[in-house]
Amino acid sequence: MTTTTALNELSATEMVAGYRAGTLSPVEVTEAVIAQVERCEPHIHAFYIFDPEGAREMARASEARWRAGKPIERDGISIDGVPATLKENIATVGTPSPIGTAATPLIPASKDAPPAARMREAGAVILGKTTMPEFGAMSSGLSSIHELTRNPWNLAMNPGGSSAGAGAGGAAGYGPLHIGTDIGGSVRFPAAWCGLMGLKPSLGRVNIDPPYMGRCAGPMTRTVEDAALMMAVLSRPDPDQRDYRNLPPEAIDWMDLGMDLKGVRIGLQLYPGCGMAVNPEVIAPVEAAAKLFEAAGAIVEPLDPWMTPELLKGLDDFWLARAAQDVAKLSDAQRAKVLPLFLEYASHGADFTGTQVFGAYSATVEIRRRTVEATKPFDFVLSPLSPHISFPAEWGYPTNDPSRAMDHISYSVPFNLSEQPVSSLPCGYDSNGVPLGLQIAAHRFDDMGALKMAKAYETLRGPIRPFPTSFGG
Repeated sequence: MTTTTALNELSATEMVAGYRAGTLSPVEVTEAVIAQVERCEPHIHAFYIFDPEGAREMARASEARWRAGKPIERDGISIDGVPATLKENIATVGTPSPIGTAATPLIPASKDAPPAARMREAGAVILGKTTMPEFGAMSSGLSSIHELTRNPWNLAMNPGGSSAGAGAGGAAGYGPLHIGTDIGGSVRFPAAWCGLMGLKPSLGRVNIDPPYMGRCAGPMTRTVEDAALMMAVLSRPDPDQRDYRNLPPEAIDWMDLGMDLKGVRIGLQLYPGCGMAVNPEVIAPVEAAAKLFEAAGAIVEPLDPWMTPELLKGLDDFWLARAAQDVAKLSDAQRAKVLPLFLEYASHGADFTGTQVFGAYSATVEIRRRTVEATKPFDFVLSPLSPHISFPAEWGYPTNDPSRAMDHISYSVPFNLSEQPVSSLPCGYDSNGVPLGLQIAAHRFDDMGALKMAKAYETLRGPIRPFPTSFGG
């Protein structure tokens, strides 16, 4: 195939079109991605497990299917032969999932978790597993078991987390398809800060195992079209029905991304009402995005904050109680392996009473109620993704303060608790040259709306700066 784009940087839709036309092969694409990983991985450390030989075997099998005219596809949708990565905590058969910490026994999984199973069934070339931070409880790539993951746009800066390796790998050109998980922003943060599109789906749209309140899996890609392509695969039912929150199967045309913006009502939320002070650098690009939508016919109105410091603290207390319980279950030898930063964080929840924990849980319910109520008058809500700009790679949190570990999730986490779908996209760059994030929230179950709005913005915004392709000379 003659192209000015390196094979590893092609989108999934471009790869599939090339396979279908016979101008590209899964083997040559996979070899190009493997070569890129080998060039860049010593600098960014996006992988927990990199399996080039396994990827080559899957690519050869896919190439044989395409040559025989029998690729794996359903309803015209195929990702057969497209390189992909999975976050470390998404179980794959035969591989341990340490959840970012050296304290976890390395026991191989007995079967694939639902997102991994759907990708494997669809013929994706699985390159390996990407990194996450300690217990998945940090917005960073800092871990006691993985090497420090860095942001390809600026190696001194943090990629975000907890899907840190997925974001860094996507930015560095490790193929087009990456899966993260999100309970407070963990798909959206590293996606946007690494220049990718991320989707936090409606809870239950993508089956996961184990399920947990607010937790979901979602795509992290360079284009909205590729995210939609992944959703067509990831949203397929899990035959084992392991996710008790699963939504009924629905016939959704995931690739129908066109949208008329005329008359669409958009709430513009510039300030979250709690958490970190908002850095002015994050505001201007969001205001510019709102003006683009307004010029295209949308009706944009200001939206006052509905969160409070007390509600955010309640949510943090709920998670602190869980973290303290996780630490309490460890042996002394295991506890010695945990990052001191996480131990300090968890210590704040060690002495909570049952009454305090119930109060913290009640705060999560109130956040859900207020989020649904505040967003009800609008079709969509635009906001910054986070209140801060990029921060050092070595930090565990944007504050680097365990007593304020969750101060940065003020814009993002309400939509986990309300179960609403949210897209995040890069909308500018901070003073460190790292992408800034725009968040687009839709009503519950309107995953297509979140994707269509993202596609509309992607078109209105135009191309972002070229992705970094090499490091260290």
